[in-house]
Amino acid sequence: MKRQEYKRISRKRSGKRLAIKISLLVALTAFLSVVGYGVFLQKKATNAANRAYEALDDRTKSELREEAVEPLKDNVSILFIGVDESDKRKDSGNPRSDALLVATLNNKEKTVKLLSIPRDSYVYVPSRGRQDKITHAHAFGGTKGTIDAVEGFLDIPIDYYVKMNFNAFIEVVDAVGGIDVEVPYDRIELDENDQRTIELKKGLQHLDGQHALALARTRKLDSDVERGKRQQMILQAIMKEAFSVKSITKYGDVIDAIGDNMKTDMTFNEMKSFIEYVKGGIPEVTMLNLAGTDDMSTGIYYWMLDEEQLDDVKYELKSHLGLSPFSTSLTDKSRGLETDSNEAADEADYKK
Repeated sequence: MKRQEYKRISRKRSGKRLAIKISLLVALTAFLSVVGYGVFLQKKATNAANRAYEALDDRTKSELREEAVEPLKDNVSILFIGVDESDKRKDSGNPRSDALLVATLNNKEKTVKLLSIPRDSYVYVPSRGRQDKITHAHAFGGTKGTIDAVEGFLDIPIDYYVKMNFNAFIEVVDAVGGIDVEVPYDRIELDENDQRTIELKKGLQHLDGQHALALARTRKLDSDVERGKRQQMILQAIMKEAFSVKSITKYGDVIDAIGDNMKTDMTFNEMKSFIEYVKGGIPEVTMLNLAGTDDMSTGIYYWMLDEEQLDDVKYELKSHLGLSPFSTSLTDKSRGLETDSNEAADEADYKK
């Protein structure tokens, strides 16, 4: 082989080796960056979870559980409480709950049922010792009072709670880059400071945090039930954005938004257990609502629940949790009323 030809081939091979080395270096750098970012997020999430953790006094488990649940193997329920803790209202004691949603998670099926509870639902409120709007349960009894009221009228254990204020809602939506939702009508709405600065436009819209919050709160042109459906729709939209590839680099912002604006009795390890539900993508979520009628007979507005439909919802939630659908009512026990303990007879009556 001629000397010049040998040099040409040698340079070509050297160039290929250099290209391979550069490619490997780029790949290694990218891998280390991903790992480093993952470690960064892990530390950030751990710190945020520690700041958010707030156990309730003397409550290690629901009174309706014989023992505490383990999310990795048990079906569990979570109560989501949305409250208005704006500067205008934060010094007036416990605020009313502005949004209440109950999620039941079935470990075997990896499915979720999400129930929206209208804020003016007329139920027994233990912290008041009488029937009242469920939104008052938080005003008079805080988080524990709300859990007691929800457990009482749904007859299911509440295993965990997650309480978020409006700041968290706005910042989370902004952190994922906004959400796409169907707005039902044109309306000027209140912002988080109760000022009419938010203009909602009918149709499919891309909303930032402020506009999404206004849509979640509005109810003047329809009802509490429709508002509950909008809140469910908005939560699904947030989940869709959060689990999309384009949002991966925004997880740090989401963690920051949640850390200082959320309280929960879930530990960080318990939170991580729920990753099993999303390994295959967004889990199947069934939306549930509580039917009822408007009532102004006392001069105060209440949402009077349809008892027959409420029984159906109780049955569905209990079944999803793997509990007996015909267990003794906690509401009746808390009020000192006698109940029929014959579950077989109850079931026979239900099926008639």
